[in-house]
Amino acid sequence: MTNLTDLPNVGPVLAKNLQAAGINTPEKLRELGAKEAFLRIRMIDPEACLHMLYGIQGAIDCVPDRLLSAEVKERLRAFYRTL
Repeated sequence: MTNLTDLPNVGPVLAKNLQAAGINTPEKLRELGAKEAFLRIRMIDPEACLHMLYGIQGAIDCVPDRLLSAEVKERLRAFYRTL
């Protein structure tokens, strides 16, 4: 996969945000991880929501965000609450 939009959950809006944050490839996204990628997006778009964070994690894991485990979602929620 060479395009961000080839990943699950990455549509035009998320792809645009990732690219604006300097994340141009799936490999770079995996290297940074969901939390760091989301922090970079929040610097550009302070309104970025928890659902976007789930989408990023799903993209990294190559699964639709609705299939993330309850444990992963709780960990991401806890992180999001710290922002």
